[in-house]
Amino acid sequence: MKPESKSKHLALSKQDIDHFCSYLLAERGLALNTAASYRRDLEKLAQYLADKGHTLRTANHVMLVGYFQSLAQGGKAPSSIARAGASARTFYQYLKEEELVQDNPAIGIVTPQPGLYLPQYLGQAQVAMLINQVTGSSPSKLRDRAMLELIYACGLRVSELVGLNRDDVHLSERYVRCLGKGGKERIVPIGTPAAIAVEDYLQRGRGKLLRRYKNEQALFLNQRGSRLTRQGFWLILKQYIRAAKLPEDVSPHTLRHSFATHLLEGGADLRTVQELLGHADISTTQIYTQVTPQHLIKVYQQCHPHAKTALSPEKK
Repeated sequence: MKPESKSKHLALSKQDIDHFCSYLLAERGLALNTAASYRRDLEKLAQYLADKGHTLRTANHVMLVGYFQSLAQGGKAPSSIARAGASARTFYQYLKEEELVQDNPAIGIVTPQPGLYLPQYLGQAQVAMLINQVTGSSPSKLRDRAMLELIYACGLRVSELVGLNRDDVHLSERYVRCLGKGGKERIVPIGTPAAIAVEDYLQRGRGKLLRRYKNEQALFLNQRGSRLTRQGFWLILKQYIRAAKLPEDVSPHTLRHSFATHLLEGGADLRTVQELLGHADISTTQIYTQVTPQHLIKVYQQCHPHAKTALSPEKK
C-alpha cells in the first residue's frame, strides 16, 4: 500500500477515536487513564487495519478476528487481549449507536474475560458537599445548581441531561421525560430539592441566558444562549469537584452510579432501579449489588425465614 493511502486511513480512524474518547469522558464518565487505555488499544487496531487498506469504520468481522488472533500468536497476555477486546466492542457499539456504521463487526468475537468492573460512586454526604459548592444567584449559578440536582435526583446520563427541552420537565407533576439510548423514552420522578432548583432556574436564570436565541427549546443553556453540550457540562462539573475536594476522577456518570447505589441502599428493588436508569437488561443493573452489601444483608435479614429466627437462650 502507498504510504499516503495508509496515512489517510490512519487519519480517518484517528478522528473516530478522538470523538469516541470524548464520549468516554463526558458520557461514560471514565477516568482519563482508562480513556487513554482505550485510545492505545484502538490506535494499535487502526494501525493493523491501515496496513490492510482499511479504517476502523470499514473493518469487518473477519478482519477483527484476524487481529485478535495475531495478538494471541504474538504472545500478548490474556488480560491485554481481553482489554483490547473490550475496547473494540465498546468502540463499535458507539459507532453503531451514532449510526456511523450499519453493523457491529465486533459482535461474536471471543476474548479472555476481564475482571469484574465495580462502578465508582459518592456517599450521600459527598453528593451534598458537591451540590453545595454552587452558591450565588447569577443565571449561570442557578443553572449549575439545577443541573447538579437534576442529574443526581434522576440518575440521568449527561447526554440525557443536556438533551432535555423546556417542555420535558413537568414540575407540577414532579417528573422529567428523557430520551435514553436508542431513542427510548422514560419517565423519572423529580425530588423536592431538584424541583425547587429547576423552578428557580426557570424563573430567574434561563430567560437571562436566552439572549438572541428566543426560540431555543433546550432546558440548559450556555453563555451564548444555545444548548449546553456534554463537554460544557463536564467542564462545569470539574470546577465544583475541585472546590469540594473530591477525587479528580469523579465524573457525570459517577452521579448516575451514586443515584442507583443510594436507591438500593434505601431499600429500592433492582427492577425499579433498572427502570429508572433505563437499562434494557437487568444484568447491567445487577452490578450495583456488588457495591451495596449493606443493602443485600438488610434484605436477607428482612426476607429470609431463617435469618429472622433467633435462637432462644436455652438453645444456644
